[in-house]
Amino acid sequence: HHNIDKSLLAAGEVETRFGGGMVKKPMKLIFGDRATFEANGVSIPVGEIAIQTAKNWFRENMRFVDPDEHVKYQIEVQPGSSALTDIFRRGGRILEANDTSAAVGWAPMTKTERIVLSVEKYMNSKEFKKMFPESGEDIKVMGFRKDDELELIVSMAFVDRFIEDEKDYFEKKALILKEIRRFVEEKSGFEKFKVQLNTLDVPGRGLDGIYLTVLGTSADGADSGQVGRGNRVNGLISLNRPQCSEAAAGKNPVSHVGKIYNLLTHEIANEIYETVSGIREVYVWMLSKIGRPIDQPIVAAVQIIPDSSEPFDKISKEARRVVDYKLEDIEEFCMKLAHGKIPIC
Repeated sequence: HHNIDKSLLAAGEVETRFGGGMVKKPMKLIFGDRATFEANGVSIPVGEIAIQTAKNWFRENMRFVDPDEHVKYQIEVQPGSSALTDIFRRGGRILEANDTSAAVGWAPMTKTERIVLSVEKYMNSKEFKKMFPESGEDIKVMGFRKDDELELIVSMAFVDRFIEDEKDYFEKKALILKEIRRFVEEKSGFEKFKVQLNTLDVPGRGLDGIYLTVLGTSADGADSGQVGRGNRVNGLISLNRPQCSEAAAGKNPVSHVGKIYNLLTHEIANEIYETVSGIREVYVWMLSKIGRPIDQPIVAAVQIIPDSSEPFDKISKEARRVVDYKLEDIEEFCMKLAHGKIPIC
């Protein structure tokens, strides 16, 4: 049992400089909430596991963050309540839900959603980092469509060790912006689009007028972060879509429906859209009840917007079949979650 989904990354303090700055105070990663520290007489080193997992993530995803030097760790995890941990002692192939929670997933992504996600993934790809080593991992892409015109506002941390002076910054920024525009023109499907990068920048103000970091993330000296405040499980924050309020990261993958249903609704929606003809858009809603087996939600509703090419009775019947199949297969789905085979962002 574990629900370590109340974690906070507190920003550190840095001094940015052209040619490379310094970290004056490391970031702090605080782990909070509940976990099992002993099972069947075996002690579980929860704190060590959490810290090592975080260090591995930093090494794999942040090129310039040394997880031993640039991050401090604070464990505020306590044993779980007897009622919730008893869910595991009760056993059974399918565990009972440890919360009453609702989730919603949908498909397909719009053209705007697809290009927003694609731009961020491309800018954080190995290919892009090889071309532009000065580009940091801290990237935000805001997309806005009006009629048939797309506007993208991109924020990207630059790494100061690769920037010689203000002139060099703006020259490299121009090259990166050109590459983003090329990618959008090739991949988006929009004939009219506008892309802007780091719009707070002001030439002539030196370090104060540009977006520089030491480690490639604004968390090194500016912005803190918290579980649940970032992207949803599909990698986006779509303001015109219904959203689940649960944070998926940190929750256990076998009984916490705040994680399971959050991801399962999206998987079911995508499966319905891809396998059932006649659908323009589909939403899947699920509601659990604490203490009830997770394969038996009290609500599993499908909202379909048809394209009028198929009889609705046929569409409805096939959609129900997908939902039933996915719920019957929920044990395998949970195991994929447990082994990290399904990304949660």
